[in-house]
Amino acid sequence: RFVFRKSMAFARKYLSIKQASSVIGVTPLTLRNWDRAGKLRSYRNPINNYRYYRVDQIEAFLRQMESSRERFRKLKIADIS
Repeated sequence: RFVFRKSMAFARKYLSIKQASSVIGVTPLTLRNWDRAGKLRSYRNPINNYRYYRVDQIEAFLRQMESSRERFRKLKIADIS
């Protein structure tokens, strides 16, 4: 029973590479490349070496992407004016 609770807590804090790629809207291969480049770091399971991403890290990354898009839109509008 304790193991079940612990795994539920883990599931709320971490996403698999497939889940994270679906949330962000990219392929798992893109996430692997970003991990290698240091753009979005993964956490590794010490037993099977699978990649996992923290939910708060994904949320911060999405906010950062959105603010970058806003800045780009403002620059684009300024160039048109």
